[in-house]
Amino acid sequence: MKIKLLDRYIFSQVFLTCFGCIFIFMIIWIMPEIFLKTVQRTIAGYYSVDTAISIILYELPKVLNIALPVGMLLGAILTFDKMSKDFEITVMRGSGFPFFRIILSAIIISIIACGITFIVGSKFLPYSAVKLKDIKGENRISQFVFPVRKSNGAMEKILIVPSFDNNNIKDVMVLNFYDSSEKGSSLLSSILISDYVKYDNSSWTINSAKKYIITEEGVFRDIQDIKNIKVLENSSAINAFKLMKYSVYRDRELTNPQIAEYIKLLKKERMDDEYRFMLNKYIQRFVHSFMCILFMVLGCLLGFSKPREQKFLGMLIAVGVIFMYYITIPFFDLLAEKAILSPWITSMIAPVFVMSLIIILKRIKDL
Repeated sequence: MKIKLLDRYIFSQVFLTCFGCIFIFMIIWIMPEIFLKTVQRTIAGYYSVDTAISIILYELPKVLNIALPVGMLLGAILTFDKMSKDFEITVMRGSGFPFFRIILSAIIISIIACGITFIVGSKFLPYSAVKLKDIKGENRISQFVFPVRKSNGAMEKILIVPSFDNNNIKDVMVLNFYDSSEKGSSLLSSILISDYVKYDNSSWTINSAKKYIITEEGVFRDIQDIKNIKVLENSSAINAFKLMKYSVYRDRELTNPQIAEYIKLLKKERMDDEYRFMLNKYIQRFVHSFMCILFMVLGCLLGFSKPREQKFLGMLIAVGVIFMYYITIPFFDLLAEKAILSPWITSMIAPVFVMSLIIILKRIKDL
């Protein structure tokens, strides 16, 4: 009964503190970045009151997705630092409770937060991101470039779609290349320009186009009128259309099944840069949820202190870890996209660093 009472006590203390930290963090984030801007635009007449409320509500999943791991870290530090200052941790340690037994209730809270973070990031965030863009009337980038390679890796053709809307594919340009066994060969053989392309689930067909024929020396040789030609067929046509649809969405606007399908299509069509970037973002979704558990354990370690020890250093380390974690995400995205490091490495650097810090702190504190 004493053990159960202890668990309930620690659970309630950590839960309330973490909830408070999450709430405060969301308020601090929302007030200057979202709330004030929305109020200003509402007063100026850009938004109605209903629209302004909808914008604030749809912004919550994005903020909550960031706030949950932060709340675990700060909540754990504040809770266990207070218990250390009140000699409660000293009594528990003196009663024979090991470190991980004391923080068991806190870890359970972090596992729950891990599940909530994953659901928010994979379900609610994509839905709210799409709704926000529709409410704000933001235009989606509708440019699409689709390279077609031969089996040896040499370029066969490149489709350039500067504008499309659903199935209406307009102003298409097709760059055809000379046959070459060399992978790096890129001599243009002709350029097709058309105002409209028809997609019928198995092919991309140009009904009327101008074909500019180019010599190997790069000089225009002839101009032909093309009435009907299929520029993509079968699986390539289907994959290109799906990729074109996905290309207008940012990674946070896609659910897990959608982003998984997008990654498979990118890999199949050998669109390597975008494939590595999206794979990195996909792995990050799982890693970000797991960071709730790691941040909780780290926060508990930083909160364990001597009765008269100042908590400034622990909070400083926590703020530094949070700052480095979020500020380095775009940098690691770039490393993955440019193939400097594998997406599996770039997405795992943060959790490996935090786990290493946990091991070091545990040894230093002799727990």
